[in-house]
Amino acid sequence: MAIRLIVQDPDPVLRERAAAVTKFNSNLHKLLNDMAETMYDAEGVGLAAPQVGISKRVIVVDVGDDHGLIEMVNPEIVERSGEQLGPEGCLSIANLNGEVRRAQHVKLKGFDRNGAPIELEASDFLARAFQHEVDHLNGVLFTDIAETVYDVSKRPRPDGE
Repeated sequence: MAIRLIVQDPDPVLRERAAAVTKFNSNLHKLLNDMAETMYDAEGVGLAAPQVGISKRVIVVDVGDDHGLIEMVNPEIVERSGEQLGPEGCLSIANLNGEVRRAQHVKLKGFDRNGAPIELEASDFLARAFQHEVDHLNGVLFTDIAETVYDVSKRPRPDGE
């Protein structure tokens, strides 16, 4: 496993529609392993392959709940319900956060690292994370859809500096 460089906006790979994965092999397994390690190292809760410069439909998510690490290849949101408005940030957009309106509940389908079909349902923060990462696969950043965006680098630090 290796920690990969997280590309930053305005890198053009972040604006591309990522290509579907067609080969479930050791290269994909290495990418998934590296993405998880990179996400944890950056203290993120999700990461999409375009964020490490790979325009493929691959995501990893771990919001720190009982689900643990979730890997999805070629994820597709097939159902959305409810609504939530909440804060988001992004490892590819330094110093900005925003308030983004998302579905409260989503159902996804995709594949695991070996090509086996998987379906899962998510609510609340996990649903938000999945929607954020799937947006990355479509070239959409949270700043494109946020109702407000704010610079977190200008907020006072807890130590008063």
